[in-house]
Amino acid sequence: MSAATHATPAAEGAGRLFTITELAAEFDITPRAIRFYEDMGLLEPARSGRNRVYTHRDRTRLKLTLRGKRLGLSLQEVKQLVDMYDSESDAVPQLKAFLEVLRQHRRQLQQQLDDIEVTLAEIAQHEERCENLISEALAGNPAKV
Repeated sequence: MSAATHATPAAEGAGRLFTITELAAEFDITPRAIRFYEDMGLLEPARSGRNRVYTHRDRTRLKLTLRGKRLGLSLQEVKQLVDMYDSESDAVPQLKAFLEVLRQHRRQLQQQLDDIEVTLAEIAQHEERCENLISEALAGNPAKV
């Protein structure tokens, strides 16, 4: 299997192949993480002897995978995103489906943010109450100062 087997025309034009070590260093991840993404079907490197070689397409898919993970998307959602990158069919239905995934994720994050804000307000109330009780206790009993 040659590197061109998985290459898109854009990748063939780029012509650059990457090793697993180069990609790991570039994206500050471990080779093991890259192999995991391969196992999940997110990357499809070719082989040069015993070594994996990655095309520009693989590099882009890895970049999209890491971006999706940073956004908090599941690997299944990330796979939808990176598969869209390769799709030659009408992208509108795929984009609408992915847009819904993003909107759902936004709603989930907004709910978490709202919950955090409520919790922080409760903590502030408890802190203020504790500070007031300490002040009252110290004012009433100077020997404890």
